[in-house]
Order: sequence, then structure tokens, then C-alpha cells
Amino acid sequence: MKKVLVWVILVLTLLVFASFEQEMNEQFYQARRDRDVAKIQELIRTIESHGDLKSNALLLTILADCYLEYGDWGVSKELKEKTLEQARKYAEEAVKLDSNNGRAHYIAGASIGRLAQYKGIIQSLFMLGDFDKYINKAISLLNENDEEQRLYKTFALIASGMRYRDVPWPLYDYKKSEELLLSAAQLTPNYSNIYLELGSLYAKTGKKDKAREMFQRVIESEPHPLLIGAHQNAIKTAQEELEKIK
Repeated sequence: MKKVLVWVILVLTLLVFASFEQEMNEQFYQARRDRDVAKIQELIRTIESHGDLKSNALLLTILADCYLEYGDWGVSKELKEKTLEQARKYAEEAVKLDSNNGRAHYIAGASIGRLAQYKGIIQSLFMLGDFDKYINKAISLLNENDEEQRLYKTFALIASGMRYRDVPWPLYDYKKSEELLLSAAQLTPNYSNIYLELGSLYAKTGKKDKAREMFQRVIESEPHPLLIGAHQNAIKTAQEELEKIK
């Protein structure tokens, strides 16, 4: 009887933790969808206060994702670098606990990529190896047959495409950049940021007609249901870029 009771308690405990993680993940997706600063701040406080955090790879991953998004659109310019450092820290902690965590690898790489913007050219180039390591691992780990993982694989392909488009000579590769971005479009064709980045690539390489086509596609497309805030921002940027190449 005692053994049965112990198993019941253990199962109930696991269910509580699982439901908490699931709830945090769902709330994160809602906050990211709407770019809701107050909600993302509340999520960060809630997860950071959780006693199981340091031994829970999924919670660390969700928290890292919160900081990555918060650093992108939720904080002032003065706090962006510090916020992205937190995203990288928590993502790397998650990877140490679970080396097959593709989402955490993506977040670590994306954080490094965004942090490189705040460094000088020489220092940012030294960060390139870590970026490639994490992003390439994410692409290899993430399963495109799983809905959640497919979206993160899309993000990773976009990040890699931007890396080959934007790094200083002689490290750029515009052909590879296009291939990676088109691969992202095949995975998630209704994510408008892909076409925004393709437009930027074509504008950079002098293909103005193709650039206009991509920017117009952003403006005319419907938002991905999980990325509405990102779509609204993409439309604004696409309109600005169209004005530049008229």
C-alpha cells in the first residue's frame, strides 16, 4: 500500500511540473505573438523564482526564449545587450543539461548573433564560431515534422541566412544566404520575415526587382498566427525598404 501511495505522489508531482512547464510555454507563445512586454516580464519573474529551474532544461529554455524576445523588442537600447547576455546564459545552461535540445541551441546561437551587433568588427568575428556551432547544431537537431520544432528550425535557417548575407568580406556568401532563406520559406511559407530578409538580400546584391517583389509580398501577406507582432513590424520595415529602392 505504501509503495502504491509513493507512486501516486510521484506521478502527481510529475504532472504538476509538466503542467507548469506547458503553461509557461503557452504563455510565452502568447506574449511573443502579441509582443506583450508586461506578460514577458511576468513570465521571466515567475520562471526565475521556480525552485526547479537550474535542473530543468525545458524551463531554462523557455526562460532563455523570454530573454531573447524581450531583448529584441521589449527593452530600451541601453538594456538590450545585458538582456541578450541573459538569454545566452540560460540557453547554454539548458544545452549543458540536454545536449539534444535544438530549441536551446537556436536560442544560444541567435543570442550570440544579436550580441555581435554591439561589438566591434574584430570581436564580433571571434563570436562567429560559437554562432555557427549552435545554429548548425540546431538545424541538425530540430525535427521539421514536429510543428514546434519546425518553426524553430525555420528561425535557425533564417539566422544562418542572415549570417552569410551580413558578415564582413571575405566571410559572406550570398548564394548560400539565399539557399538558406529559401529553405526556411519551404518549411514555413507563411512567415513574412523570411521574405523581408530575402528582400534585403536582393537589395544588397542589386536585384531591385526581386527585392521589390519580396517586400511587397511581406506587405500583402497574412500573419503567421503565432507571430502577429513580428509580422506587423515586418510590414513597417518592408514599406521603409520599398521607399529606398524606388
